[in-house]
Amino acid sequence: MRVALMGDLHYPAIDETVPGLADAHSRFFQSLIEHFLEIDAHMHVSIGDLTNFGHASELIGVYNLLNQRDRNFYHALGNHDLYALPRKDVLTLTGQCRYHTISTDEAIFAFLDTAREMDLEDYGGWIDDEQLQWFENIVQTSGTKPLFVFAHHPVYNTTKNSELDKSSIHPSIDMWKILEQKEGIGVYLNGHTHVDSIVQEKNWTFLQTSACLDQQSFRIIDIEKEEINIASLDIIDKDLTESASIIYNNINYFRHNPNARGQESDRQCRIPLLPMIDQTS
Repeated sequence: MRVALMGDLHYPAIDETVPGLADAHSRFFQSLIEHFLEIDAHMHVSIGDLTNFGHASELIGVYNLLNQRDRNFYHALGNHDLYALPRKDVLTLTGQCRYHTISTDEAIFAFLDTAREMDLEDYGGWIDDEQLQWFENIVQTSGTKPLFVFAHHPVYNTTKNSELDKSSIHPSIDMWKILEQKEGIGVYLNGHTHVDSIVQEKNWTFLQTSACLDQQSFRIIDIEKEEINIASLDIIDKDLTESASIIYNNINYFRHNPNARGQESDRQCRIPLLPMIDQTS
């Protein structure tokens, strides 16, 4: 089974009076999303900040591009997706669920909502008690089957920069109290901090993905019988790179990170499954 993962896209509304910006916007997002949808995968996932401010025009525009192909697309809400509109309006426009699970023969996939609603001052992550109870039950009942958790914000003090202020789920929320109940392999996938990072702790792998304007790259997760393979797929295209720079230099609420790539160890890893299988055979 294969999952294609997109980092923070930040599809923005733009000032069309800026010379070249409208053309760069059209070229970049049309091409990048085409590359994303061309990946042969069972699931295509955005881990949030799909839009730059959550305007209706942004949501409609990016979903029009995503709907050009018949793909199983899932969107975990990010803080930027909820700046302009209430959560219920965003979910209505996108047709997505706030938080939910998908169960297959290979794994269980849980999608969290870690974004605050219409809060421009606090862009850090938060999860209410009802969702935490739901998530704890998912972890407990997943048993030894691999569990993939998609969320916009990282768990505090796991991946790179997740220890910084407003750069994770709030530290007062003890996510490890829930995560440590996982019997088998767990993989937590997030964005938000705009830098690639892979950290393995206990039976969990934390996979953080950079923003698409900083680095034109996707994550490919292959779930096989004996192992999980995580790789990065770079889109090498000079026009994409040039268009991205025009966009991020002319929009608000986005700061370019020239160090988004991280180390090579942050771009790929293998997670063996056989030991977990042997324990239950």
